[in-house]
Amino acid sequence: MNSAQLIRDRIVQQVDTSGFRAHGLHVRIGDDVAEHRWAADVREEIHSVAKGLCVLAAGIAADDGAVSIDAPIAASLPGTELGHGVEEVTLRHLLTMTSGIDLPWSESMMTDWPDLAIEFLRRPSRGRVFQYSNASTYTAMRVLAAQVGDAAEYVRSRLLDPLGIDDIAWKRCPNGWILAGEGVELRTEELARIGQLIRDRGQWNGRQLVSATWVDAMHSDWVIAGANPGYDRYAFAGWGGPGSAWRLHGAYGQMLIFSGEAVVTITADDHFGADAMAGFVADALDDHPVPPPVQRRSTARSEGY
Repeated sequence: MNSAQLIRDRIVQQVDTSGFRAHGLHVRIGDDVAEHRWAADVREEIHSVAKGLCVLAAGIAADDGAVSIDAPIAASLPGTELGHGVEEVTLRHLLTMTSGIDLPWSESMMTDWPDLAIEFLRRPSRGRVFQYSNASTYTAMRVLAAQVGDAAEYVRSRLLDPLGIDDIAWKRCPNGWILAGEGVELRTEELARIGQLIRDRGQWNGRQLVSATWVDAMHSDWVIAGANPGYDRYAFAGWGGPGSAWRLHGAYGQMLIFSGEAVVTITADDHFGADAMAGFVADALDDHPVPPPVQRRSTARSEGY
């Protein structure tokens, strides 16, 4: 039995014992892979894990020189009324949730105002402090679209197509822009391909889709996000923890959990059980010797992220 199968079996046992409402599980450790399903193998909403797709898309555009991560975003949205301090906000700030602009999530946030990005940017900034908001990622993708065209098409052609993931329809707001921080449905194994790309520092089948330095920033450019373990550090869509792991984490238990050469992909429908499950996975990977991450060499140009 290989390492991935051992970890899979431990997680399956924990799911069955705890009652966590998991749908699918994919474990990759090195080149070993193991899977398990509790529900039909269908595409499901990945919620905030979609922020990781947006971060990867921005990294690809930065590699191309199409966007500058540290340039004020106001130039990409000319004529937009800016709140106090927002003239200094950059794409980096939007993607790391450090714009300091407060606009809480609600089920109707995409329709509460004529244009969510305009409403977001007209509010004042409190400076470079963490303020988690789906509106931040949504606005970041509006900035990206101003430079590369339709963001969903850009993600499809530059990221999903090379990964062999097709027929993805990203949900859109009434104005036709992608929701960005949500609105994408993937199968567990398709989400695991995103995880493998991230684990391998932007490489897929020998091709560098996004620069390694950009992917590294997803779990190294930490900002202080709070005091609760697992939610106290945030980078480019990545949460620090639990333990020595880090993760992309969407509502209801959609998770990519990284530790060394391991990436564990979980899809589920259990919002309040997800943190405990992430903690169990991280402990299981710590208990079982996992090879350290391979320092795969990047061939893509870097902007010094």
